[in-house]
Amino acid sequence: MHQHPASEPPVQASFYGLGIAPQMLETLTRHNFKVPTPIQQKAIPIAIAGKDVVGIAQTGTGKTMAFGIPMIQRLAAKEGRGLILVPTRELALQVHQSLHKLSPNTKYAVLIGGASMHNQIQELRRHPRIIIATPGRLIDHMEQRYVFLDEVKILVLDEADRMLDMGFAPQINIILKKIPRDRQTMLFSATMPDQIMRIAARHMKLPVSIEIAKSGTVAEKITQEVFIVKKEAKRQLLQKILAQYHGTVLIFSRTKINAWKITRAIRDMGHKAAEIHADRTLGQRREALDGFKSGKYRILVATDIAARGIDVRGIELVINYDLPDEAENYVHRIGRTGRIGHKGHAISFATPEQGKEVKNIEKLMRMAIPISEHPEMPLEKLIDVKPQVVASFS
Repeated sequence: MHQHPASEPPVQASFYGLGIAPQMLETLTRHNFKVPTPIQQKAIPIAIAGKDVVGIAQTGTGKTMAFGIPMIQRLAAKEGRGLILVPTRELALQVHQSLHKLSPNTKYAVLIGGASMHNQIQELRRHPRIIIATPGRLIDHMEQRYVFLDEVKILVLDEADRMLDMGFAPQINIILKKIPRDRQTMLFSATMPDQIMRIAARHMKLPVSIEIAKSGTVAEKITQEVFIVKKEAKRQLLQKILAQYHGTVLIFSRTKINAWKITRAIRDMGHKAAEIHADRTLGQRREALDGFKSGKYRILVATDIAARGIDVRGIELVINYDLPDEAENYVHRIGRTGRIGHKGHAISFATPEQGKEVKNIEKLMRMAIPISEHPEMPLEKLIDVKPQVVASFS
């Protein structure tokens, strides 16, 4: 794999000079896209040249446009289709929204679970140039012979690590076997596990590797703090914190049932809140996300499975009501605030027994998370004064 220089290039004043066609540059200007993010600056020229790309970048760094601009531009000049594989329904809808903005006249099909199969079949009958799909639903359509992949000339695997975490490896292998070898492949991932290295080696042609931030790094403008708190005191602490902040708040729960309970509790506190997790229908998830974006709900409660599709600018605060099962997910969660250079803050609740989990997160990020005390809920009230507990965190 070719290695791109790790040093960040000086930020260009505009998208000019990246090989983008004049018409697309006009569209970008119209939508007020002026300065490319580092991943866009590095990936766009390589992808427009038709080379395979492996991009290592966190969510919120502008990846969708990094592959969307080259895909739309290259398909305008050649026959064939683009296929974008994503892990979740929310991310599929978000990618579609971004690409539609760049090229409203292109025909798209969005193939996701939880949505009408009939409508998707209608979209496929219109011969879309770009298909955005979750792996399971794409295979449903392939098995029923509604879609054939022999015309795919450009393939994107977005959030590849997340797709593998969710157990999609067998489906991805089935799909890759059906796509012509003579294609361009772009793979984007926040981390680079061995399984992804193997996919890159087996299915890509000398890809250029671009790394924007080392695995586990956090957007630089996100500040963080952790409260050590007994499980039964979490709700009271949450109430105090929500009274302090006035902007949008995204809260993470480890389980669906807890997300449901937290949402009810927040509503009882007098706040407008919605929830997103695997038990919600696609319509309910969309309504929750749209309501969160529009300000109908100030607070959104989510589980990790639904988190990747939440691309909302201006989230003031992320609260980890429960620490995630895996340290990697902590980085993804808090990356929902501080999007593309904005400021953000993340608060985590850790129970007295979770010192090891916090240490694992700190090791991954190569930085310490300060322990905080709430003035109205001092540490002794939160953990029954056990100095050894505090010591286990430091």
